[in-house]
Amino acid sequence: MAYQVLARKWRPRRFADLVGQTHVVGALRNALQQGRLHHAYLLTGTRGVGKTTIARILAKSFNCEHTCEGEPCGECSVCTQIDSGRFVDLLEIDAASNTGIDNIREVLENAQYAPTAGRYKVYIIDEVHMLSKSAFNAMLKTLEEPPEHVKFILATTDPHKVPITVLSRCLQFVLRNLTVEQVSGHLNYVLQQENVPFEEGALQLLGRAANGSMRDALSLLDQSIALGSGSITEENVRQMLGVVDRRYLFDLIDAVANQDNETVWHSVREMAARSVGFATVLDELAVLLQEIAVLQVVPNAFQDGLPESRELHDLAQKLSAEEIQLYYQCVLRGKQDLPLAPDEYAGFLMTALRMLSFAPLASSRQNAQGHIEGTELSDPK
Repeated sequence: MAYQVLARKWRPRRFADLVGQTHVVGALRNALQQGRLHHAYLLTGTRGVGKTTIARILAKSFNCEHTCEGEPCGECSVCTQIDSGRFVDLLEIDAASNTGIDNIREVLENAQYAPTAGRYKVYIIDEVHMLSKSAFNAMLKTLEEPPEHVKFILATTDPHKVPITVLSRCLQFVLRNLTVEQVSGHLNYVLQQENVPFEEGALQLLGRAANGSMRDALSLLDQSIALGSGSITEENVRQMLGVVDRRYLFDLIDAVANQDNETVWHSVREMAARSVGFATVLDELAVLLQEIAVLQVVPNAFQDGLPESRELHDLAQKLSAEEIQLYYQCVLRGKQDLPLAPDEYAGFLMTALRMLSFAPLASSRQNAQGHIEGTELSDPK
């Protein structure tokens, strides 16, 4: 049997299998259970958060022969045919490839006929914002007064490009990006089911690299398994993503706090020798400073445990809150300046030197009860 990529193999087929999006799933299941079915739904959100997946599960729920509390059974002929892409009353349209009015007219003409195998004809239009203005205009009347046997499920990453006249005729749900914990937790489950050995730190890196997209995370997971020849290690994932080992960041922050110019220089040079992406390094540095700042305010914030917990607590005790905030602002400014620098290495080096050059007046190296002299304006006389 041909290999099936993880993003397709582990695509949820029931509402209960979805990770996150509880605000959407809860509303849809309650509406299905109570029979309060709208004729048009609009699912919006960034790529890979589950728009098309929810649309397919919703299509199954509309037509499933044995729904239970709004959940499709997954075993009846309707569910199995939809899962295999053979259900005649479900039509998926890629609006990016079918943008013209002729394509929409064909859909609307077929919509008037009764369903063949299920209770409803369901039309899923993906990337609906790509439709032309004339195509949207052709849809308006049908969206407003559709036949009773027709349901429309629209999905888009750019809802602001959808005409307001279409938005007003749809029940809109906004899907949120997934958190790092949600993504890494699901990757953990998938790897256990696949019997693939892994390191927990690697999953945290993949969760951050996915930027809230479960599909991207599973694609990166496939790549990580291939790189590690059937296993996933933190070192391999760092190499694949161009992410720096956090020990370099600890050394860098410690050297900046000690005003150790030479160590800062060598740390940046060593990172450059490892061909890391300095844009990613700045992201990692910002996350590290954020974790230190949280530990200072709430020492027990990370009860679950963090990698390098001892080093984090050491820096939290060594640095003042003002220093951390200043370094964090330097990192954020460095991210803004990086595209303007001659190259990434020069941009990151200047950010590190900026962190060395500035120190807050209220830092721990100053006496909090001290008196600063020489600040009065001199008498012009």
